[in-house]
Amino acid sequence: MNNYIIAIDQSTSATKAMLFNEQCRMLQRINVEHHQYYPKAGWVEHDAEEIYNNVLMAVEELMRDGDKEASYSLAITNQRETVVVWDKTTGKPVYHAVVWQCMRGADICNGLKAQGYGPMVMEKSGLLIDPYFAASGAKWILDNVDGAREKAERGDLLMGTIESWLIWKLTDGKRHVSDYTNASRTMLMNIHTLQWDDDLLRLFTIPRSMMPELLPCDSVFGETTVGGVFSQPIAIAGVLGDSHGALTGQMCFEEGLGKATYGTGSSVMVNIGEKAAAAPDGLVTSIGFAALGKVFYAFEGNIHSTGATLKWLQEQLRMIDSPADVEAEATSVEDNGGVYFVPAFAGLGAPWWNDTVKAAVMGMTFATTRAHFLRAALESIAYQVNDLVKAMTVKAGIDLKEIRVDGGPTKNRFLMQFQADCLRVPVNRSDVEEASALGAVVMNGLSRGVWKSFDEVAQLRQTKWRIEAQDNKEWMDKNIEGWHNAVRQLIK
Repeated sequence: MNNYIIAIDQSTSATKAMLFNEQCRMLQRINVEHHQYYPKAGWVEHDAEEIYNNVLMAVEELMRDGDKEASYSLAITNQRETVVVWDKTTGKPVYHAVVWQCMRGADICNGLKAQGYGPMVMEKSGLLIDPYFAASGAKWILDNVDGAREKAERGDLLMGTIESWLIWKLTDGKRHVSDYTNASRTMLMNIHTLQWDDDLLRLFTIPRSMMPELLPCDSVFGETTVGGVFSQPIAIAGVLGDSHGALTGQMCFEEGLGKATYGTGSSVMVNIGEKAAAAPDGLVTSIGFAALGKVFYAFEGNIHSTGATLKWLQEQLRMIDSPADVEAEATSVEDNGGVYFVPAFAGLGAPWWNDTVKAAVMGMTFATTRAHFLRAALESIAYQVNDLVKAMTVKAGIDLKEIRVDGGPTKNRFLMQFQADCLRVPVNRSDVEEASALGAVVMNGLSRGVWKSFDEVAQLRQTKWRIEAQDNKEWMDKNIEGWHNAVRQLIK
Protein backbone atom coordinates (compact mmCIF):
# COMPACT_ATOMS: atom_id res chain seq x y z
CA MET A 1 0.00 0.00 0.00
CA ASN A 2 1.25 3.49 -0.87
CA ASN A 3 1.58 6.01 1.96
CA TYR A 4 1.01 9.69 1.21
CA ILE A 5 1.20 12.84 3.29
CA ILE A 6 -1.17 15.75 2.68
CA ALA A 7 0.58 18.96 3.71
CA ILE A 8 -1.57 22.00 4.43
CA ASP A 9 0.36 25.28 4.08
CA GLN A 10 -2.03 27.92 5.39
CA SER A 11 -0.27 31.17 4.51
CA THR A 12 -1.18 34.85 4.83
CA SER A 13 -2.74 35.01 1.38
CA ALA A 14 -3.88 31.48 0.56
CA THR A 15 -4.26 27.87 1.60
CA LYS A 16 -2.19 25.30 -0.27
CA ALA A 17 -2.86 21.58 -0.07
CA MET A 18 0.03 19.47 -1.32
CA LEU A 19 0.46 15.75 -1.77
CA PHE A 20 3.88 14.28 -0.85
CA ASN A 21 5.24 10.77 -0.95
CA GLU A 22 7.56 9.38 1.71
CA GLN A 23 10.61 10.26 -0.36
CA CYS A 24 9.75 13.95 0.28
CA ARG A 25 8.65 14.50 -3.32
CA MET A 26 5.71 16.81 -3.97
CA LEU A 27 3.28 15.19 -6.41
CA GLN A 28 0.39 17.65 -6.59
CA ARG A 29 -0.64 21.09 -5.32
CA ILE A 30 -3.93 22.98 -4.96
CA ASN A 31 -4.10 26.68 -4.08
CA VAL A 32 -7.16 28.53 -2.69
CA GLU A 33 -6.89 32.24 -1.85
CA HIS A 34 -8.81 33.94 0.96
CA HIS A 35 -9.95 37.52 1.48
CA GLN A 36 -7.93 40.20 3.23
CA TYR A 37 -9.88 42.63 5.41
CA TYR A 38 -8.61 46.14 6.22
CA PRO A 39 -11.23 47.74 8.49
CA LYS A 40 -8.94 50.65 9.48
CA ALA A 41 -5.54 51.96 8.47
CA GLY A 42 -2.95 49.52 9.78
CA TRP A 43 -5.50 46.84 10.69
CA VAL A 44 -5.50 43.46 8.93
CA GLU A 45 -8.01 40.64 9.47
CA HIS A 46 -8.90 37.22 8.08
CA ASP A 47 -12.14 35.28 8.26
CA ALA A 48 -11.10 32.15 10.20
CA GLU A 49 -14.16 30.21 9.04
CA GLU A 50 -13.35 31.01 5.41
CA ILE A 51 -9.83 29.71 5.97
CA TYR A 52 -11.14 26.46 7.47
CA ASN A 53 -13.61 25.99 4.59
CA ASN A 54 -10.77 26.62 2.13
CA VAL A 55 -8.78 23.83 3.79
CA LEU A 56 -11.70 21.46 3.22
CA MET A 57 -12.08 22.65 -0.36
CA ALA A 58 -8.37 22.31 -1.14
CA VAL A 59 -8.10 18.79 0.30
CA GLU A 60 -11.28 17.68 -1.47
CA GLU A 61 -9.89 18.93 -4.79
CA LEU A 62 -6.51 17.32 -4.08
CA MET A 63 -8.18 13.97 -3.42
CA ARG A 64 -10.61 14.09 -6.34
CA ASP A 65 -8.48 11.69 -8.36
CA GLY A 66 -6.55 10.27 -5.42
CA ASP A 67 -5.50 6.68 -4.88
CA LYS A 68 -8.42 5.24 -2.91
CA GLU A 69 -6.36 2.24 -1.78
CA ALA A 70 -3.53 4.32 -0.35
CA SER A 71 -2.95 5.36 3.27
CA TYR A 72 -2.97 9.09 4.11
CA SER A 73 -2.06 11.39 6.97
CA LEU A 74 -2.19 15.17 7.34
CA ALA A 75 0.56 17.68 8.25
CA ILE A 76 0.13 21.42 8.83
CA THR A 77 2.34 24.49 8.50
CA ASN A 78 0.87 27.95 8.85
CA GLN A 79 1.18 31.70 8.97
CA ARG A 80 2.45 32.47 12.45
CA GLU A 81 1.23 34.98 15.05
CA THR A 82 -2.26 35.38 13.51
CA VAL A 83 -4.70 34.73 16.36
CA VAL A 84 -8.27 33.43 16.56
CA VAL A 85 -10.64 33.60 19.56
CA TRP A 86 -13.71 31.36 19.38
CA ASP A 87 -16.67 30.13 21.42
CA LYS A 88 -16.07 26.52 22.37
CA THR A 89 -19.81 25.80 22.52
CA THR A 90 -20.91 27.27 19.19
CA GLY A 91 -17.56 26.73 17.43
CA LYS A 92 -17.81 30.26 16.01
CA PRO A 93 -15.07 32.90 16.19
CA VAL A 94 -16.15 35.92 18.26
CA TYR A 95 -14.29 38.17 15.82
CA HIS A 96 -12.19 37.94 12.67
CA ALA A 97 -8.67 36.57 13.10
CA VAL A 98 -6.19 39.35 13.93
CA VAL A 99 -3.35 38.93 11.42
CA TRP A 100 0.34 39.18 12.24
CA GLN A 101 0.58 42.30 10.05
CA CYS A 102 -2.09 44.10 12.11
CA MET A 103 -1.01 47.11 14.18
CA ARG A 104 -4.09 47.43 16.42
CA GLY A 105 -2.13 46.13 19.39
CA ALA A 106 0.45 48.93 19.16
CA ASP A 107 -0.99 50.98 22.06
CA ILE A 108 -1.15 47.87 24.26
CA CYS A 109 2.47 47.04 23.46
CA ASN A 110 3.72 50.60 23.82
CA GLY A 111 2.05 50.85 27.21
CA LEU A 112 3.75 47.69 28.46
CA LYS A 113 7.13 48.81 27.14
CA ALA A 114 6.70 52.18 28.85
CA GLN A 115 6.06 50.35 32.12
CA GLY A 116 9.36 48.53 31.74
CA TYR A 117 8.11 45.02 30.97
CA GLY A 118 10.34 44.55 27.91
CA PRO A 119 13.21 42.70 29.64
CA MET A 120 10.84 40.31 31.44
CA VAL A 121 8.96 39.47 28.25
CA MET A 122 12.20 38.99 26.34
CA GLU A 123 13.73 36.77 29.04
CA LYS A 124 10.70 34.47 29.24
CA SER A 125 9.39 34.43 25.65
CA GLY A 126 12.51 35.34 23.66
CA LEU A 127 10.48 38.04 21.89
CA LEU A 128 10.27 41.80 21.72
CA ILE A 129 7.03 43.37 22.90
CA ASP A 130 5.41 44.04 19.55
CA PRO A 131 1.94 43.85 17.94
CA TYR A 132 3.48 41.48 15.38
CA PHE A 133 3.10 38.70 17.96
CA ALA A 134 -0.24 37.17 18.90
CA ALA A 135 -0.78 38.24 22.53
CA SER A 136 -1.82 41.86 21.94
CA GLY A 137 -4.30 40.83 19.23
CA ALA A 138 -5.96 38.35 21.60
CA LYS A 139 -6.09 40.94 24.39
CA TRP A 140 -7.62 43.48 22.00
CA ILE A 141 -10.41 41.03 21.11
CA LEU A 142 -11.20 40.33 24.77
CA ASP A 143 -11.18 44.03 25.62
CA ASN A 144 -13.19 45.28 22.63
CA VAL A 145 -15.69 42.62 21.52
CA ASP A 146 -18.97 42.85 23.45
CA GLY A 147 -19.22 40.11 26.05
CA ALA A 148 -15.88 38.50 25.12
CA ARG A 149 -14.10 39.27 28.37
CA GLU A 150 -16.99 37.88 30.47
CA LYS A 151 -17.20 34.71 28.35
CA ALA A 152 -13.46 34.21 28.61
CA GLU A 153 -13.52 34.55 32.39
CA ARG A 154 -16.30 31.94 32.52
CA GLY A 155 -14.17 29.53 30.50
CA ASP A 156 -16.39 29.67 27.41
CA LEU A 157 -13.78 30.96 24.95
CA LEU A 158 -10.69 29.40 23.41
CA MET A 159 -7.81 31.04 21.60
CA GLY A 160 -5.06 29.84 19.34
CA THR A 161 -2.94 30.57 16.33
CA ILE A 162 -4.15 29.30 12.96
CA GLU A 163 -2.96 25.69 13.32
CA SER A 164 -4.74 25.43 16.68
CA TRP A 165 -8.01 26.70 15.18
CA LEU A 166 -7.73 24.33 12.21
CA ILE A 167 -7.00 21.28 14.35
CA TRP A 168 -9.91 22.09 16.66
CA LYS A 169 -12.24 22.35 13.66
CA LEU A 170 -10.81 19.30 11.88
CA THR A 171 -11.25 17.16 15.01
CA ASP A 172 -14.81 18.44 15.63
CA GLY A 173 -13.71 20.22 18.78
CA LYS A 174 -12.03 17.20 20.35
CA ARG A 175 -8.47 18.57 20.30
CA HIS A 176 -7.39 22.06 21.42
CA VAL A 177 -3.65 21.88 20.86
CA SER A 178 -0.70 23.84 19.51
CA ASP A 179 2.90 23.00 18.71
CA TYR A 180 5.91 24.55 20.41
CA THR A 181 6.99 26.66 17.41
CA ASN A 182 3.69 28.47 16.91
CA ALA A 183 3.28 28.88 20.66
CA SER A 184 6.75 30.44 20.87
CA ARG A 185 5.49 33.29 18.64
CA THR A 186 2.63 34.39 20.90
CA MET A 187 4.55 36.25 23.69
CA LEU A 188 2.70 33.96 26.11
CA MET A 189 4.93 30.87 26.16
CA ASN A 190 8.00 30.47 28.32
CA ILE A 191 10.51 29.01 25.87
CA HIS A 192 12.61 27.61 28.73
CA THR A 193 9.86 25.70 30.56
CA LEU A 194 7.93 24.91 27.33
CA GLN A 195 4.69 25.96 29.05
CA TRP A 196 2.29 28.87 28.99
CA ASP A 197 3.69 31.40 31.44
CA ASP A 198 1.44 32.72 34.23
CA ASP A 199 3.24 36.07 34.41
CA LEU A 200 2.83 36.63 30.66
CA LEU A 201 -0.81 35.55 30.70
CA ARG A 202 -1.49 38.01 33.54
CA LEU A 203 0.38 40.77 31.73
CA PHE A 204 -1.90 40.41 28.70
CA THR A 205 -4.98 39.59 30.86
CA ILE A 206 -5.64 36.29 29.08
CA PRO A 207 -7.26 33.48 31.14
CA ARG A 208 -5.26 30.25 31.17
CA SER A 209 -8.49 28.33 30.40
CA MET A 210 -8.34 29.72 26.84
CA MET A 211 -4.95 28.23 26.04
CA PRO A 212 -4.30 25.06 24.01
CA GLU A 213 -2.27 22.07 25.13
CA LEU A 214 1.35 22.32 23.94
CA LEU A 215 3.04 19.50 22.01
CA PRO A 216 6.32 18.89 20.15
CA CYS A 217 6.20 19.29 16.37
CA ASP A 218 6.44 15.56 15.68
CA SER A 219 3.35 14.67 17.74
CA VAL A 220 0.08 13.18 16.60
CA PHE A 221 -2.28 16.12 17.14
CA GLY A 222 -5.56 14.30 16.51
CA GLU A 223 -7.61 12.51 13.86
CA THR A 224 -9.86 13.89 11.15
CA THR A 225 -12.00 12.93 8.18
CA VAL A 226 -11.37 16.44 6.79
CA GLY A 227 -15.08 17.23 6.76
CA GLY A 228 -16.00 13.85 5.30
CA VAL A 229 -13.40 13.74 2.52
CA PHE A 230 -12.15 10.48 4.06
CA SER A 231 -14.52 7.71 5.13
CA GLN A 232 -12.24 6.81 8.04
CA PRO A 233 -10.26 9.27 10.22
CA ILE A 234 -6.65 9.95 9.28
CA ALA A 235 -3.93 11.19 11.63
CA ILE A 236 -2.99 14.87 11.94
CA ALA A 237 0.74 14.45 12.53
CA GLY A 238 3.49 17.02 12.13
CA VAL A 239 2.72 20.69 12.80
CA LEU A 240 4.91 23.80 12.87
CA GLY A 241 4.95 27.48 11.86
CA ASP A 242 5.98 28.34 8.32
CA SER A 243 9.45 29.79 8.95
CA HIS A 244 10.24 26.86 11.23
CA GLY A 245 8.93 24.59 8.48
CA ALA A 246 11.42 26.14 6.08
CA LEU A 247 14.26 25.57 8.57
CA THR A 248 13.22 21.94 8.87
CA GLY A 249 12.45 21.55 5.16
CA GLN A 250 16.00 22.73 4.45
CA MET A 251 17.15 19.98 6.85
CA CYS A 252 18.91 22.42 9.21
CA PHE A 253 18.93 19.88 12.02
CA GLU A 254 22.35 20.80 13.45
CA GLU A 255 23.58 23.77 15.44
CA GLY A 256 25.24 26.18 13.04
CA LEU A 257 23.05 25.44 10.03
CA GLY A 258 20.87 28.30 8.85
CA LYS A 259 18.37 29.10 6.15
CA ALA A 260 17.79 32.29 4.21
CA THR A 261 14.66 32.80 2.16
CA TYR A 262 15.17 35.46 -0.50
CA GLY A 263 11.86 37.03 -1.46
CA THR A 264 10.57 40.59 -1.44
CA GLY A 265 12.51 40.81 1.81
CA SER A 266 14.53 38.04 3.39
CA SER A 267 13.87 35.82 6.39
CA VAL A 268 16.96 34.42 8.07
CA MET A 269 16.89 31.73 10.77
CA VAL A 270 19.89 29.98 12.32
CA ASN A 271 19.78 26.84 14.46
CA ILE A 272 21.61 27.74 17.70
CA GLY A 273 21.31 24.31 19.31
CA GLU A 274 19.50 22.86 22.29
CA LYS A 275 20.08 25.79 24.64
CA ALA A 276 18.17 29.06 24.36
CA ALA A 277 20.30 32.21 24.19
CA ALA A 278 19.35 35.87 24.42
CA ALA A 279 19.07 37.26 20.90
CA PRO A 280 21.11 40.23 19.65
CA ASP A 281 19.34 43.60 19.79
CA GLY A 282 16.45 43.71 17.36
CA LEU A 283 16.36 39.94 16.81
CA VAL A 284 14.33 37.26 18.55
CA THR A 285 14.83 33.78 19.94
CA SER A 286 12.22 31.17 19.07
CA ILE A 287 11.90 27.44 19.24
CA GLY A 288 13.27 26.31 15.88
CA PHE A 289 11.64 22.88 16.05
CA ALA A 290 11.00 20.10 18.56
CA ALA A 291 11.22 16.44 17.57
CA LEU A 292 12.65 13.08 18.61
CA GLY A 293 12.62 14.23 22.22
CA LYS A 294 14.82 17.25 21.53
CA VAL A 295 14.12 20.98 21.34
CA PHE A 296 16.28 23.17 19.07
CA TYR A 297 16.26 26.95 19.39
CA ALA A 298 16.82 29.51 16.65
CA PHE A 299 17.62 33.17 16.19
CA GLU A 300 15.47 34.89 13.60
CA GLY A 301 15.52 38.23 11.85
CA ASN A 302 13.96 39.83 8.80
CA ILE A 303 15.35 42.16 6.14
CA HIS A 304 12.96 44.60 4.47
CA SER A 305 14.34 44.96 0.94
CA THR A 306 16.20 42.28 -1.00
CA GLY A 307 14.20 41.04 -4.00
CA ALA A 308 12.17 44.26 -3.68
CA THR A 309 15.30 46.20 -4.64
CA LEU A 310 15.53 44.36 -7.96
CA LYS A 311 11.83 44.90 -8.57
CA TRP A 312 12.30 48.64 -7.94
CA LEU A 313 15.09 48.75 -10.52
CA GLN A 314 12.72 47.08 -12.99
CA GLU A 315 9.42 48.85 -12.31
CA GLN A 316 10.39 52.31 -11.06
CA LEU A 317 13.72 53.08 -12.74
CA ARG A 318 13.17 50.75 -15.72
CA MET A 319 16.89 49.97 -15.76
CA ILE A 320 16.25 46.26 -16.37
CA ASP A 321 13.51 44.23 -18.04
CA SER A 322 13.53 41.57 -15.31
CA PRO A 323 15.53 40.78 -12.16
CA ALA A 324 17.35 38.08 -14.15
CA ASP A 325 19.03 40.82 -16.22
CA VAL A 326 21.07 42.13 -13.28
CA GLU A 327 23.56 39.26 -13.23
CA ALA A 328 24.95 39.94 -16.70
CA GLU A 329 25.39 43.64 -15.88
CA ALA A 330 26.98 42.90 -12.48
CA THR A 331 29.57 40.55 -13.95
CA SER A 332 30.53 42.94 -16.76
CA VAL A 333 32.67 44.94 -14.30
CA GLU A 334 35.41 43.66 -11.98
CA ASP A 335 33.99 45.23 -8.84
CA ASN A 336 31.50 47.83 -7.62
CA GLY A 337 33.79 50.75 -8.36
CA GLY A 338 33.42 51.98 -4.78
CA VAL A 339 29.63 52.26 -5.11
CA TYR A 340 27.37 51.08 -2.27
CA PHE A 341 23.59 50.86 -2.50
CA VAL A 342 21.76 50.97 0.85
CA PRO A 343 18.18 49.85 0.04
CA ALA A 344 16.44 51.41 3.05
CA PHE A 345 13.18 52.00 1.17
CA ALA A 346 11.23 51.13 4.32
CA GLY A 347 14.03 51.88 6.76
CA LEU A 348 16.69 49.36 7.71
CA GLY A 349 15.56 46.07 9.22
CA ALA A 350 17.59 43.63 11.32
CA PRO A 351 20.17 44.02 12.70
CA TRP A 352 20.20 47.80 12.28
CA TRP A 353 16.52 48.53 13.02
CA ASN A 354 16.35 52.17 12.00
CA ASP A 355 12.98 53.27 10.62
CA THR A 356 14.11 56.80 9.76
CA VAL A 357 16.86 55.94 7.26
CA LYS A 358 16.05 56.41 3.57
CA ALA A 359 17.52 54.50 0.64
CA ALA A 360 20.74 55.94 -0.75
CA VAL A 361 23.57 55.23 -3.17
CA MET A 362 27.03 56.17 -1.89
CA GLY A 363 30.42 56.53 -3.54
CA MET A 364 29.48 57.47 -7.12
CA THR A 365 31.97 59.37 -9.28
CA PHE A 366 32.13 60.37 -12.95
CA ALA A 367 33.64 56.91 -13.53
CA THR A 368 30.51 55.17 -12.20
CA THR A 369 28.63 53.22 -14.86
CA ARG A 370 25.19 51.63 -14.99
CA ALA A 371 26.90 48.28 -14.39
CA HIS A 372 28.50 49.55 -11.16
CA PHE A 373 25.12 50.85 -9.99
CA LEU A 374 23.36 47.54 -10.69
CA ARG A 375 26.17 45.51 -9.18
CA ALA A 376 25.98 47.60 -6.01
CA ALA A 377 22.23 46.95 -5.80
CA LEU A 378 22.80 43.20 -6.12
CA GLU A 379 25.65 43.20 -3.60
CA SER A 380 23.43 44.99 -1.07
CA ILE A 381 21.34 41.82 -0.74
CA ALA A 382 24.36 39.76 0.30
CA TYR A 383 25.68 42.45 2.66
CA GLN A 384 22.38 42.62 4.54
CA VAL A 385 22.13 38.84 4.95
CA ASN A 386 25.77 38.77 6.06
CA ASP A 387 25.17 41.43 8.73
CA LEU A 388 22.19 39.54 10.09
CA VAL A 389 23.83 36.11 10.14
CA LYS A 390 27.02 37.46 11.76
CA ALA A 391 24.96 39.18 14.47
CA MET A 392 23.27 35.86 15.20
CA THR A 393 26.29 33.57 15.22
CA VAL A 394 28.64 35.86 17.16
CA LYS A 395 25.99 36.39 19.86
CA ALA A 396 25.29 32.66 20.17
CA GLY A 397 28.98 31.79 20.10
CA ILE A 398 28.53 29.32 17.25
CA ASP A 399 30.27 28.82 13.94
CA LEU A 400 28.01 28.91 10.90
CA LYS A 401 28.53 25.68 8.96
CA GLU A 402 26.43 26.41 5.89
CA ILE A 403 23.59 28.64 4.76
CA ARG A 404 20.76 26.91 2.90
CA VAL A 405 18.84 29.15 0.57
CA ASP A 406 15.57 29.33 -1.32
CA GLY A 407 13.60 31.94 -3.24
CA GLY A 408 13.76 33.54 -6.67
CA PRO A 409 17.01 35.57 -6.28
CA THR A 410 18.92 32.37 -5.45
CA LYS A 411 18.94 31.58 -9.17
CA ASN A 412 21.46 34.42 -9.55
CA ARG A 413 24.78 32.60 -9.30
CA PHE A 414 26.82 35.79 -8.95
CA LEU A 415 24.71 36.81 -5.94
CA MET A 416 25.07 33.38 -4.34
CA GLN A 417 28.86 33.38 -4.92
CA PHE A 418 29.10 36.85 -3.42
CA GLN A 419 26.99 35.65 -0.47
CA ALA A 420 29.33 32.71 0.13
CA ASP A 421 32.33 35.05 -0.05
CA CYS A 422 30.74 37.43 2.49
CA LEU A 423 29.82 34.69 4.95
CA ARG A 424 32.95 32.55 4.34
CA VAL A 425 30.77 29.42 4.39
CA PRO A 426 29.14 27.36 1.64
CA VAL A 427 25.82 28.47 0.17
CA ASN A 428 23.67 25.44 -0.55
CA ARG A 429 20.64 25.67 -2.83
CA SER A 430 18.20 22.78 -3.01
CA ASP A 431 15.48 22.18 -5.56
CA VAL A 432 12.76 22.22 -2.88
CA GLU A 433 9.79 24.27 -4.09
CA GLU A 434 7.82 24.36 -0.88
CA ALA A 435 10.28 24.37 2.01
CA SER A 436 7.68 25.10 4.73
CA ALA A 437 5.36 22.31 3.62
CA LEU A 438 8.29 19.92 3.34
CA GLY A 439 9.19 20.73 6.94
CA ALA A 440 5.70 19.69 8.05
CA VAL A 441 6.09 16.49 6.01
CA VAL A 442 9.39 15.77 7.78
CA MET A 443 7.71 16.16 11.17
CA ASN A 444 4.86 13.95 10.00
CA GLY A 445 7.28 11.20 8.98
CA LEU A 446 9.21 11.43 12.25
CA SER A 447 5.97 11.17 14.22
CA ARG A 448 4.94 8.00 12.36
CA GLY A 449 8.36 6.35 12.50
CA VAL A 450 9.03 6.63 8.75
CA TRP A 451 12.45 8.03 9.70
CA LYS A 452 14.15 7.19 12.98
CA SER A 453 16.72 9.99 13.07
CA PHE A 454 17.51 13.43 11.68
CA ASP A 455 20.46 11.95 9.77
CA GLU A 456 18.17 9.51 8.02
CA VAL A 457 15.77 12.15 6.75
CA ALA A 458 18.59 14.59 5.90
CA GLN A 459 19.85 12.12 3.30
CA LEU A 460 16.70 12.80 1.27
CA ARG A 461 17.68 16.42 0.68
CA GLN A 462 18.49 17.07 -2.96
CA THR A 463 21.12 19.77 -3.52
CA LYS A 464 20.78 21.84 -6.68
CA TRP A 465 24.27 23.25 -6.28
CA ARG A 466 26.69 24.20 -3.53
CA ILE A 467 28.97 27.22 -3.76
CA GLU A 468 32.14 27.49 -1.68
CA ALA A 469 33.72 30.78 -0.63
CA GLN A 470 36.59 31.88 -2.88
CA ASP A 471 40.08 32.68 -1.67
CA ASN A 472 39.40 36.42 -1.52
CA LYS A 473 38.89 37.19 2.18
CA GLU A 474 41.04 40.34 2.26
CA TRP A 475 39.27 41.82 -0.77
CA MET A 476 35.87 40.86 0.61
CA ASP A 477 36.62 42.34 4.04
CA LYS A 478 37.34 45.67 2.33
CA ASN A 479 34.02 45.46 0.49
CA ILE A 480 32.13 44.72 3.70
CA GLU A 481 33.86 47.61 5.49
CA GLY A 482 32.86 49.89 2.63
CA TRP A 483 29.25 48.77 3.07
CA HIS A 484 29.38 49.38 6.83
CA ASN A 485 30.82 52.86 6.25
CA ALA A 486 27.96 53.64 3.88
CA VAL A 487 25.35 52.46 6.39
CA ARG A 488 26.99 54.37 9.26
CA GLN A 489 26.87 57.58 7.26
CA LEU A 490 23.10 57.21 7.01
CA ILE A 491 22.34 56.28 10.60
CA LYS A 492 24.39 58.99 12.33
